[in-house]
Amino acid sequence: MKYFRFPPVVQTTMTATVSSTTNLRLSVMMFLQFFVWGAWFSTLGACLGANGLDGIKGAAYGTAPIAAMIAPLILGLIADRFFASERVMGVLFLLGGAMMCAVPHFITTADASMVKMLFLGHMLCYMPTLGLSNTIAFSNISDQSKFPALRVWGTIGWIVAGLIVGFLGWSFKLQIFSLAGISSLVLGVFCFFLPHTPPPAKGQPLQLRTLFMLDALSLLKKPAFAVFLICSTLICIPLAYYFGVTGDYLADAGFRQPASSMTIGQMSEIIFMLLIPFFFRRLGVKWMILIAMLAWVLRYLLFSYGADHQVMWMLFLGIALHGICYDFFFVTGFIYADKTAPATVRGQVQGLLVFLTQGVGMYLGYQVAFGKMGAQLVSHGDLSKAIVAAQPAETLSFAQQLGRLFQVGLPKVDEVLLAKAMGEWKVFWMLPAGMAAAIAVIFFLAFWDKVRTDS
Repeated sequence: MKYFRFPPVVQTTMTATVSSTTNLRLSVMMFLQFFVWGAWFSTLGACLGANGLDGIKGAAYGTAPIAAMIAPLILGLIADRFFASERVMGVLFLLGGAMMCAVPHFITTADASMVKMLFLGHMLCYMPTLGLSNTIAFSNISDQSKFPALRVWGTIGWIVAGLIVGFLGWSFKLQIFSLAGISSLVLGVFCFFLPHTPPPAKGQPLQLRTLFMLDALSLLKKPAFAVFLICSTLICIPLAYYFGVTGDYLADAGFRQPASSMTIGQMSEIIFMLLIPFFFRRLGVKWMILIAMLAWVLRYLLFSYGADHQVMWMLFLGIALHGICYDFFFVTGFIYADKTAPATVRGQVQGLLVFLTQGVGMYLGYQVAFGKMGAQLVSHGDLSKAIVAAQPAETLSFAQQLGRLFQVGLPKVDEVLLAKAMGEWKVFWMLPAGMAAAIAVIFFLAFWDKVRTDS
């Protein structure tokens, strides 16, 4: 029996079409995944404050690092062994989306306990998908070098979410949770149409050493790697100030659409992500991470000294530094961890790094940041209420809304109250600047490791 074979040209065209379709689906997956997160997380604190739930800001932001610490267990126990990755991801987004859609109701009824539980439930569903999406992507592309071109769509998704929230004037409104919930439900359905990705460890015995990353922890015997992990964890304490508090600060400083303004940071992230290979070869691990740490110091100093008189170029520059702050630290850190770890435990090491930075470090950071916010920013609540009360009710055209995406301008408020609040903000930002500077000095003095940077 003879089998018909397509001519080589036709076969190549069909393969290219399949690859193009796969890449399109993976790009949409990345876009929607970070759109979900970006829709609500950037201005969460400002929104809770505007709706009478100032007291749960720390707990609300703390759900993300708690979920980041638990996520490796979910992946190791379920996704890696029993079910296809795209199906697990679909179910998680459907469950997480349903919980996020319920948030506005419980904020309206001032049920703070239920709101915190819903945030925790949503993040417990969301955080494992960060690893699942990477698994799906790497399993269905022909070359790992194509991954950055896919991952950048996640950053674009975050930017678009922030622009939409700002454009619609939702930075302080409950609609951000509905937007996140509905987009999560859409992505949950879309996941079932992603390329089939069987569980990578199906049939393999469950090893507690792997589940609890014990082999990765054994690398702490290397002094340089131990310094790297310790400093990476500690630097995330001041890092949490930016993610948790900046939205409130920008609103107090007169930014009309804080969510949109903060997308400038993600825009710079795209640029510096593309430049990482160039700088990595020339600067190496130590100097790239050190530059990132010093960029955090500079950012907080700009926020501090720009507070008194609302010096806008300082605040915009502080936001734009996000590309260096985030990419040079996190991306370089993942590269260093991958190059340092033996091939057999690379996955464990990456999981350990996420656990310590996005988990332990960020959790401690949110507790410190919001604890200090409550103690130091005593005029913040009064200023926020005064700004909202002084804003005139307006019906704006599309062009007018578009023109306000990055507009800054305070309405007429009590000048004494404004000066007092901005003075408190100036002092507030000095602590994370000092912490980041101290950790940078420790890293500079204690980290010595030669890692290949030519590949």
